[in-house]
Amino acid sequence: MNSYISIQQTASRAPRYADDDEVIDRYISERNHKDFEILYGRYSKKVFGKCISILKDEEKAQDATQEIFVKILLNLGKFNKKSRFSTWLYSITYNYCIDYVRKSKKDKSVLVEDLANEYDRASDDVEDYFMTELNVKRLKLILEQIAINDKLILLMKYQDEMSIKEISQIIEKSESAIKMQIKRAKLRFQKTYRERFQYLPA
Repeated sequence: MNSYISIQQTASRAPRYADDDEVIDRYISERNHKDFEILYGRYSKKVFGKCISILKDEEKAQDATQEIFVKILLNLGKFNKKSRFSTWLYSITYNYCIDYVRKSKKDKSVLVEDLANEYDRASDDVEDYFMTELNVKRLKLILEQIAINDKLILLMKYQDEMSIKEISQIIEKSESAIKMQIKRAKLRFQKTYRERFQYLPA
């Protein structure tokens, strides 16, 4: 009987898993860096993964991850909970990496989005199976050949399985604009695939 009571008391003292919002509220009120370390532990690998997928350099991705978490630390009080913390974090990661690419490569395709106007007359029904059933090696190859903005929005949609609403919060555009951007990105992906492999998958 005594051992049962002891087990129950131990269980009641065990720390309860706190969701991100609770951890953030606690950090803001108490400024205990252990709370920030919880967020770092939950998300640092994911942020690093996003950085290395964009920057293609492990050392740069490590530096970027540290810079991004410094930004998070300094701006955590501005998180307004209108979206999930993970979405807000992805937004900061996305914007940091895009800025890095702009500065290092001066990639005009990141800055100019209206080059796809010629595709607007195409069918609105760009089949998703094209993106999901391609040979993996070919998929990766084409993703490296298209503009960085196209690559990232397609990865958000098909790899990270984000909703249109979540993507719109990250990129800070309307949902209708996001739908059009995804459509254009898929069309440019298809065009690049045709030019590289001369045919579309059945």
